Amino acid sequence: MNHYFTNNDQLKSEVRVIKYYYDSTCFEFLSDHGVFSKNKIDFGSVTLIETYLKNKKNIHNFLDVGCGYGFLSIVLARELKITGVGVDINLRALSLARENAKLNQVSVSFKESNIYDKVEGKFDLIITNPPIRAGKQVVLDILVGAKNHLNQDGELWAVIRKDQGAKSIIKILSEVYRVEIKEKNKGFYVFCCKND
Repeated sequence: MNHYFTNNDQLKSEVRVIKYYYDSTCFEFLSDHGVFSKNKIDFGSVTLIETYLKNKKNIHNFLDVGCGYGFLSIVLARELKITGVGVDINLRALSLARENAKLNQVSVSFKESNIYDKVEGKFDLIITNPPIRAGKQVVLDILVGAKNHLNQDGELWAVIRKDQGAKSIIKILSEVYRVEIKEKNKGFYVFCCKND
């Protein structure tokens, strides 16, 4: 069985277009087999981005960890008029993300990285819809590891479903950050973590 957090060269390609509307802006995303949420924008990701944009601060850059085909990165870059970086280990997703950045006319750099392995610099915002199916340790590596890549006043924003361990993960994160739950929507928890 293949997952969106692995690479499979044998998987056939069948590109499709997904649309997403925010305010009066229509975003278009190319998607394909072998990537996360290939047929529609994931509800957790939509809840995360819309909650963040309602609470947004003035930031200069961001990092999207597990960026997939670029949904979070591209909406952030367009709505906030800033540049950012998206990282993933799925090469097909990264290729789509680069195409999607061109399609939506934003400046985001997408690169291959196993979590933070190839990430350079620090960010005002790290945002993620972490790959729960990769296991709790990977999720914690993303969330706890963000601390080393945040600017002093930076924030980590993430979304996790209640039935996928949101409460226990938030409890662990509370030992590392000041954690505030910003939204609960159909079992999805959106939370913001700040450095103490």
